[in-house]
Amino acid sequence: MRIDIPEGQEPIPYVWGDMVPGIGEAASNFSLAVYAHTTLGLREFEAARLRIAQINGCVFCLDWRTERDGEKVEDTFPDAVTQWRTTDVFDDRTRLAAEYAERYALDHHNLDDAFWARMTAHYSQAEIVELSMSIGSWLAFGRLNHVLGLDTVCVLPKP
Repeated sequence: MRIDIPEGQEPIPYVWGDMVPGIGEAASNFSLAVYAHTTLGLREFEAARLRIAQINGCVFCLDWRTERDGEKVEDTFPDAVTQWRTTDVFDDRTRLAAEYAERYALDHHNLDDAFWARMTAHYSQAEIVELSMSIGSWLAFGRLNHVLGLDTVCVLPKP
């Protein structure tokens, strides 16, 4: 870890709460809201989330699987996300979610009219905003945890 954690303190609550209480609590609430209030389907949600985890290299995020009503994506899903361009197991929305996540993180200046035409053909404007905010959350907080070395001790708190 890149941050010194006092003896007896849990790393995530200490860094996100005790060190920066005004910021950390708000960040935590935003991070949890992405999961608690999503309207996106599980597969497109996980495709975007996992693509960001792959880009960030966040150990916890790579191992995490979102569960909804007792359902999770299949065990081979992360490999399909890596191969989002060519996999035959994604529908258009899921493929676009993975593509958008990658381009949002690595090439956001080149999201051109052709891309947006594809997005708006498959996602409502509200869904695009929700997906954008979710990707932003995962990019920021997964990267923060990885950069500070917290991703090996990260536990997502229950909402």
